[in-house]
Amino acid sequence: MKRPPKHAPARIASTSDLRLFQRMMATAVTRPMTAGDGLQSRWIDGRAMASVASEFVKPNDRLSSFERLELYNQMYWFRLFNAIQDDCPGLRAALGERAFMRLARAYLARCPSRSFTLRDLCSRLAGFIRENPRFTAPRTALAVEIARFEWAQTVAFDEGSRPVLDAEGLAGTPPARLRLGLQPYLTLLDLRHPIDTFVISVKRREVMRSEASNTPDSSAAARRAARRPALPRPSRTFVAVHRHNNRLFYKRLNPAAFRILEALRGGGTLSRAIAAAGPGVRPAQVRAWFTTWMALGWFCARGNKGRAAA
Repeated sequence: MKRPPKHAPARIASTSDLRLFQRMMATAVTRPMTAGDGLQSRWIDGRAMASVASEFVKPNDRLSSFERLELYNQMYWFRLFNAIQDDCPGLRAALGERAFMRLARAYLARCPSRSFTLRDLCSRLAGFIRENPRFTAPRTALAVEIARFEWAQTVAFDEGSRPVLDAEGLAGTPPARLRLGLQPYLTLLDLRHPIDTFVISVKRREVMRSEASNTPDSSAAARRAARRPALPRPSRTFVAVHRHNNRLFYKRLNPAAFRILEALRGGGTLSRAIAAAGPGVRPAQVRAWFTTWMALGWFCARGNKGRAAA
């Protein structure tokens, strides 16, 4: 990203002037707020922000140039905070509101939005938590898994899809050469905690809180809804996060089934993927799994090819 100009153009007389003005405004609006949720008092070169703001924001009879710019700065950041709260209910519940907001502020300051859509806002959150454990200690391992799971929901909700492979598309290629792609909206997660059931319980609590607020005698219901859900205990869990008929789903997977899907996603042939399941897996089990996965539309051609890769 280009370094912003030190001064706004005195007037906009060209496309170049307009670009300078836009960069100046964008930098001012997106700069992190102060601890008191205000516009920073100094510009990037150390000049007083009030003086800088007066170069490209007009005051009115109620607000100074600084105050008007501050409103835009606050609206930008409060919108991001609202978005990250909406996308991460499980993480909020696990960390608590104050710790979550400290994490959110640090994350957005270090990993600012670079996309035209808020959809991508949490794409780097799990990695940030892993690299900066002080914001989530002593629950860092759990927080990383929740962040991965909640990002997988975003992917499942609106990631693109590829044409589904049917039995005809698989015919004619021997298993030793057949390679299957998995839909890009499908995420396979090997977790150390049952994050799926935890997030479901958090979302149910949110529904209860909403319903309690609309009930005339809601004190008892509100107290139940306000209780923080119990944190999940360690338990190895394999989950596929996906969509079907435009609805979001979590599907628990047998460990052997998970290994098959992971091998396919990694580019292995069908024969090698089935071998990755390990000993003791019966052909009938594998057949049942593939029947389900085909019905869910998980298989697609690898890359942009119209048929399964051979």
